[in-house]
Amino acid sequence: MAIEKELLDQLLTGRDPQDLVAKDGLVDELKKALSERLLNAELDEHLVGDAGRVAGNHRNGASKTTMLTGTSRVTLEIPRDRDGTFDPKLIAKYQRRFPDFDDKVISMYARGMSVREIRMHLEEPYGIEGSPDLIRR
Repeated sequence: MAIEKELLDQLLTGRDPQDLVAKDGLVDELKKALSERLLNAELDEHLVGDAGRVAGNHRNGASKTTMLTGTSRVTLEIPRDRDGTFDPKLIAKYQRRFPDFDDKVISMYARGMSVREIRMHLEEPYGIEGSPDLIRR
């Protein structure tokens, strides 16, 4: 499914092309909006399912979590249910990185970058100040 040209024009109107992929730019806004929409759809499905009908379960606000993506940090609103039985599949409980993030670190390590080089490489775009031991793990 392709994104319609009119929708792209609407998203790009009044934006500086340099800021589209910059930190907190359009790409990050889209990641946040799409992730939150998927999470809300997951909760809707959970509440309509048997567990929601039987227990009378319903929405109960949201909690914020900061996720590391391939390009930046994105703060997401993770919806909750009253019974605490909702376990999202897009972003598992206690997960702080989207899956591709770990793969990229492993790839840099496999290509011969030292742990300290990887650490310096991650500090600039992500603001991560992890120890070399954290990156090794």
